[in-house]
Amino acid sequence: MAKIRVGRVSEQIKKELSQIIQAELKDPRIGFITVTGVEATSDLSQARIYLSVLGNDEQKEATLKALASATGFLRSELGKRMKLRHTPELLFKFDSSIEYGSRIESLLESINTGNGDK
Repeated sequence: MAKIRVGRVSEQIKKELSQIIQAELKDPRIGFITVTGVEATSDLSQARIYLSVLGNDEQKEATLKALASATGFLRSELGKRMKLRHTPELLFKFDSSIEYGSRIESLLESINTGNGDK
């Protein structure tokens, strides 16, 4: 039963954070961000937010620094929008699965074009 609740809360955090980041954060260091997933601990004290950021490594680092400085604002806004006893601590991480998937796709494409020429 607890796992179901944690999953629902994680999805709600993902939805709310996406809206807050897109609509209310005005930091110019923040580029195009997609919140790809949220993993909350079973006691909802911490939430790992996985992000996909469009851009090079410098832009990604700048975005991570901007989000780290805006963590207090994001957490307070999340607390206002969600009715939880305690708002979880937010930890931002890069989600490299999209980059990994596109790399695999390009490798498969190069293999297919290489075999088609023979």
